[in-house]
Formats: sequence, C-alpha cells, structure tokens
Amino acid sequence: MSRENVDLTLLMYEIFNRRDLDALLALMHDEVEIEPRLGALEADDRAELMEVQDRGDMTLGRIRGRAHGAASTAPVVEEWWQSILWGDGRCVRWSNFATKADALETIERSRDAFRFDGDDSGGRPQGALPG
Repeated sequence: MSRENVDLTLLMYEIFNRRDLDALLALMHDEVEIEPRLGALEADDRAELMEVQDRGDMTLGRIRGRAHGAASTAPVVEEWWQSILWGDGRCVRWSNFATKADALETIERSRDAFRFDGDDSGGRPQGALPG
C-alpha cells in the first residue's frame, strides 16, 4: 500500500499545479486537515515535489514552492517539508514544516495516534477526526 501512497503524492502535485480543483478534492478525505504554509502569495504559485519518501500510511516530501508576493512582483522561492497521511487512497492530513526534523517528529508521533484497521470509520484516523 505504501508505494500507492507515493504515487498518490506525485499525482496530487501534478493535479495541484494544473489547477484542477475537482480532481484535487477527489483525493481529499471529506474531513481532511490541512496545515498551510504561512505567507500571502499570489495565485500563480507552483509547488515542485523535489523528493518523496514512503513512510507506511504516510509520505514525506521535500517541496520547492515558487510564487510572487501578494503585495509585489518579487519572486518567492521557498523549500519546506510536508507529511501526508493517506487512508483508503485519500489524503486525510496534510501538514507542512520548516525542517525535515520537524516533519519526521510529527510522523513518528502520528504512528501512535493514527491507525487504519478495517473498521467502519471510512478511513478516518482513529480518535483524530469527528465522525
């Protein structure tokens, strides 16, 4: 299943960059949790997945974003780390971090808090989302 999650991560970035909102939403769990990056950017932002690692039910990615500041035409290029929790082929939690260490720490903590065991939760992490 974990190679499937890597493929889903690659697909999610392809969809994001072509601005296909319907396809992006189809990859999201109905109660997805997203922790966005800070900063006001214009809508021409692009995200490049520089690397992605299989972490079981999660993927860890190094992202390079390119955009323009909201109040100017100054280019903004930034790298960050992202963890994505996948369940039943859908993104359940999408979190962004300034450092790889922070992302890995969250992934390790998530191993205890999130599990998918064939129950009737619809793929939601146990004890993490209402439902």
